[in-house]
Amino acid sequence: MRKFYKRDIDERVHRVLKGFPVIFITGPRQSGKTTYIKHRFKNYEYFNLESFSDFEYISNDPEYFLKEHPHNIIIDEVQRMPELLSYIQVHVDKEQRMGSIILSGSQNLLISEKVNQSLAGRVAYLTLLPFSLNELKKGKIIEKSSWKQALKGFYPALYSRQIPIDEFYNSYLTSFVERDVRLIKNIGDLTRFKKFMILLAGRAGQIMNISSLADDTGISPNTAESWLSILEASYIIFRLVPYFKNSSKRLIRSPKIFFYDTGLLCFLLGIDSIKELDSHFARGNIFENLIIADIKKDKEVFDISSQLYFYRDSKHKEIDLVIDLGGDFLLMEIKSASEFSQSFLKNIVEIQEQEFKKGRNIIVYNGQRKLKLKKAEVVPWDKLDNAMWVK
Repeated sequence: MRKFYKRDIDERVHRVLKGFPVIFITGPRQSGKTTYIKHRFKNYEYFNLESFSDFEYISNDPEYFLKEHPHNIIIDEVQRMPELLSYIQVHVDKEQRMGSIILSGSQNLLISEKVNQSLAGRVAYLTLLPFSLNELKKGKIIEKSSWKQALKGFYPALYSRQIPIDEFYNSYLTSFVERDVRLIKNIGDLTRFKKFMILLAGRAGQIMNISSLADDTGISPNTAESWLSILEASYIIFRLVPYFKNSSKRLIRSPKIFFYDTGLLCFLLGIDSIKELDSHFARGNIFENLIIADIKKDKEVFDISSQLYFYRDSKHKEIDLVIDLGGDFLLMEIKSASEFSQSFLKNIVEIQEQEFKKGRNIIVYNGQRKLKLKKAEVVPWDKLDNAMWVK
């Protein structure tokens, strides 16, 4: 039996069960959705639409199925039978029972619009992503080295099963491209799509130039944008937009691209050892991705209203992450160095004093000591406390 690790999403699940008849838990492939819902809802009957028998049983007469199973049911991989949602709408309106049906699925792009159409006002959306640093710490399974952690990644199967890292990500990538992508959109040249992902990995943490990416892949900018949307909807990547006081400018300026999981990022970059990672050109960007992706996970899991940005002024001075907490700001510089240097403070203090009067400064680095300075707090990568941005 696989060991179960407590997930941060549990608190939100407990809250929404009291107010919605349907709970929809989505997220990327292999993020632990099935393990979580089976453990969390032990007294619910489980059906998986990827099972031939379950699919045949439910699709034969959905109305009868819901009559025979009026509440306390889980329907996994619901994107395989979107027509079922209309029957669920009628059923929950009649039953008026909260927390009655748990739905789960991976292909968010396929199913979210249909869920919106059929179950508006009746469903609570929750996203279960790969493990966060906080969850790894609570489970006492976090790596001692940030580089080992980045290379291993955060998918639960890597912690509950004896599986080589490269074998896991090779299988993951093959399944995602050859199965999920085909379901989401009919892409004829899957080899080119893989090339697109590899080229995108080389640009992680950098300002996105869509035309350059398209040219290097051999596709049009419109196709590149469409493929980025697929990767976003599948929780492979996310965009971090620049901060401007004039919010309309955020929509027209280029974002940075980050991967939700650094293990997949390293695999796409062809990095399979700490030795390779130590000398890789993207080393600093991978460490930055590790931290920013973790904060992005917290935002998704805890449904935080704060917004995430990066900052770059006209002189190209940057702050890696700006967290807008509703008028107060948390400014974060992320450094892969293992020793603190006063040079880390130069940009962040200057920009904070000029642009973010209500800002707090945090330096996240690859060292081991927490330091409290006059104008900044210095925090090791594995000592980050999400109480800083989770209210």
